[in-house]
Amino acid sequence: MIRGIVFDKDGTLFDFRASWGRWAQGFLTQIARDDAHARQLAAAIGYLPDTNNFDPSSPVIAGTAKEIAGALLPHLEGHTLESLTQQIDAVATGVPMSEAVPLRALFEEFRARGLKLGVATNDSEIPARAHLERHGLTDLLDFIAGWDSGHGAKPGPGMCLAFATATGLDPAEVLMVGDSLHDLHAGQAAGMRPIAVLTGIAGEADLAPHAEVVLADIGGLPAWMDAQVAR
Repeated sequence: MIRGIVFDKDGTLFDFRASWGRWAQGFLTQIARDDAHARQLAAAIGYLPDTNNFDPSSPVIAGTAKEIAGALLPHLEGHTLESLTQQIDAVATGVPMSEAVPLRALFEEFRARGLKLGVATNDSEIPARAHLERHGLTDLLDFIAGWDSGHGAKPGPGMCLAFATATGLDPAEVLMVGDSLHDLHAGQAAGMRPIAVLTGIAGEADLAPHAEVVLADIGGLPAWMDAQVAR
């Protein structure tokens, strides 16, 4: 029986390329000395400005703000890891996110099914909460955690286990839904059922061996859940 769902945020609730492409364009322009320096910084974090895309190894995809800062720091003067992490979070907080599907209606449907809902993201908690509030989701969530919320980052299971504790659910009754291997491995390590979506950078061939199912987007979850009950 499925009684709860933990969602990744970026690439799962929000389309990754559209949302974080905006962040990369704005942030790199802000901190770079010139166009050549901007391209050097883009390469350091695996951002492909000509196509507004990301290399699969980019720390922006599943890493934390501190990991992104660590990749940029050798190419910047006058910054510390802490100050650069704070600057990344400040810019990220204001970046418009593009919904992968209409989120409010979908989350209301999940609520009507009696499901407990949470978000576990490797984004920092403050920008994550800002994004969720802006899209009208906060009141529908039982749990929100970022990498800096005290439970560790994915692929560790800490955030997933914290959701189970907060909601009183057995992890085996919970879906962990995400677009990256970090998400799926975190769910597996917590004893949850890993579900993959294709609204991030990773492809089906990469995700399928680690997921119970690969869906085009989270809009396919209700039908998939109904099919599980009908078995």
